[in-house]
Amino acid sequence: MNGLNLPIQYLKGVGPKKASLLKKLGIQTVKDALYYLPFQYEDRRNKKNIFDIKPGEIVTVQGHIVQINELKTKTNLSIIEAIISDSTGYLKAKWFNQLYLKKILKEKQKIKIFGKAQIDWREAYIEIVNPEYEIAETLNSQNQEIVPVYRLTEGISQRQMQSIMQAAVEFGIPLIQEPLPEKLIKKLNFPHINEALKSVHFPPHDVDIKALNEKNSLFHKRIIFDELFLLQLGILMMKQNRICEEGISFKPEGKLLKKFLENLPFQLTMAQQKVIKEILQDMEKPTPMNRLLQGDVGSGKTVVALAAMLAAIECGYQAALMAPTEILAEQHYLNISSLVKGLPVNVLIFTSTYNKHANLIASGTANLIIGTHALIQQNVHFKNLGLVVIDEQHRFGVIQRAMLKKKGLNPDTLVMTATPIPRTMALTVYGDLDYSVLDELPRGRKPVLTKVIEPENKKLVYKMIEEEVKTGGQVYVVYPLIEESEVMDLKSATQGYEGLQKLFPQYRVGLLHGKMPPKQREEIMKEFRSGSIHILVATTVIEVGVDVPNATLMIITHAERFGLSQLHQLRGRVGRGPRPSKCILLPYKLTEEAKLRLKAIVNYSDGFKIAEEDMKIRGPGELFGVKQSGMPDLKVADLIKDQSLLEVARKEAEIILRESLNLSSYPKIRALLEEFWKDKTEIFMTA
Repeated sequence: MNGLNLPIQYLKGVGPKKASLLKKLGIQTVKDALYYLPFQYEDRRNKKNIFDIKPGEIVTVQGHIVQINELKTKTNLSIIEAIISDSTGYLKAKWFNQLYLKKILKEKQKIKIFGKAQIDWREAYIEIVNPEYEIAETLNSQNQEIVPVYRLTEGISQRQMQSIMQAAVEFGIPLIQEPLPEKLIKKLNFPHINEALKSVHFPPHDVDIKALNEKNSLFHKRIIFDELFLLQLGILMMKQNRICEEGISFKPEGKLLKKFLENLPFQLTMAQQKVIKEILQDMEKPTPMNRLLQGDVGSGKTVVALAAMLAAIECGYQAALMAPTEILAEQHYLNISSLVKGLPVNVLIFTSTYNKHANLIASGTANLIIGTHALIQQNVHFKNLGLVVIDEQHRFGVIQRAMLKKKGLNPDTLVMTATPIPRTMALTVYGDLDYSVLDELPRGRKPVLTKVIEPENKKLVYKMIEEEVKTGGQVYVVYPLIEESEVMDLKSATQGYEGLQKLFPQYRVGLLHGKMPPKQREEIMKEFRSGSIHILVATTVIEVGVDVPNATLMIITHAERFGLSQLHQLRGRVGRGPRPSKCILLPYKLTEEAKLRLKAIVNYSDGFKIAEEDMKIRGPGELFGVKQSGMPDLKVADLIKDQSLLEVARKEAEIILRESLNLSSYPKIRALLEEFWKDKTEIFMTA
């Protein structure tokens, strides 16, 4: 593979200057160039005689130059004009501000031009402005009729890029070895990889242009498949390693769980009952559980996770729940403490603020520990950690998850996420996990009416607040909090709080933000829950897990600054009681992307649908923290568009691993896999 890893500057026609520009596009080696695919293709097969051209057509014309003129416009703009003739007529080609063409274009030269035809009405000529051109001496050696178009960086022209790619193909393609077994290539009806790579850069003349432009040609499919195949192989090998590990087989009597369920002030949904059963069966196995628990906002994930924790505790083990923020850890602590009241369970909260009782964790006195990242610090030791529950997984990476697992002897892991994940992403970001879905909301949850109100109609919002509180409801007013500008945002929340106090002196207004001491935060939430605070001004600290059934109106200021998942989470804080609820979005500066987000949140209430929309808007990498999660970057595959290929890749990866668990029978695939996963190979390469 050394030749493919040749630095791009040593490729014919590149050199150090162009190499530094190509680096901006992520092209540093010959292999990078081969996998830098065109983003579209120009179809130049529509060759026309000049006589037959109609205005508006995109055409290729071949003829010879009859005359060349240099013209100037009134604004002193230079124009090179060539009159071109074939046996049927004449047309004009005009290039603006390209004086260097005077040295290249000569009368009587053979020329091929490509562009959009229009009429020069003054002189009754067909003309093409700024056409692509090829002259006889430099006519593309491949005689391309379908021409690749690449994304560029300043300093490199399309023509130069095509020339670099031609050099990369000529140098690199002969060096590529086919990694896939012949039987698999035939089964999937794919071309060999060298043919696929050559053809995406320089397509044969008979290829369907639509398939090329949609990245749906067989050549594209082959390259995309390879990437998804390597991704799935790595994920499946991680999963395989876990299955080979020795874990804890939990076989509780069930008395503790029975008592817990009897004491619950509500009935479990059918989905909760089904998922608890799935989890307990998984915990019985001798290999460590590694399960993703998905559920929409308010579907009751905490109760399900608590049932699993009680099973571990009844077997004499400790259970730990790790939350992404201190306020969510506090919220879990309050909820869980009240749910296990009267049971033989010692609940402890451990965060950077509440960090006094590490000895109770080490001695085993505390058997249900709730915390934040502080739980994975080196000075925290568990006596016998049996189950780890991680809330809001997409905020943690593979590494943090592994660090927490190291605290115990291969504890079981349950990952909860309130951001529903489309199946494609579940197979990818969480492909090493089994997963359960809570697809039913508790009885009585009403849909929340969502509206966008322009800032100039703020008075209408104040009227709604007054109406809501007057009729016995409570209100959240949320301000965004962005780390880089915490001070500024805190100020806006504080100003909002002061403004609402003046507007509603007859009601009690509270302020809640992440910079407050935990005791003060607890006190404010307690007062809001009890109903003595009517309007709560907050930053996004209330995004997840906060449960106040009497809160019926959610106002989100600067709604354009929130992600779709955040908006859905915030909206989920209302609509938890019997009264109808509303969510009002107040945007200020709307970008096109923000408009799409607000439209989606108004139109959809189902979290899975919202997750799909979010994935379309933002792309999967950003949405689920793929970059942070330990997954390799995808250069050619698109997890939204290529879902069906992902499924095929998963299936074929499973078959290959059944044949050769550590890929010893497939050394070429193994070498590519190690290169693809780079420094992440230790995650799965113990196989």
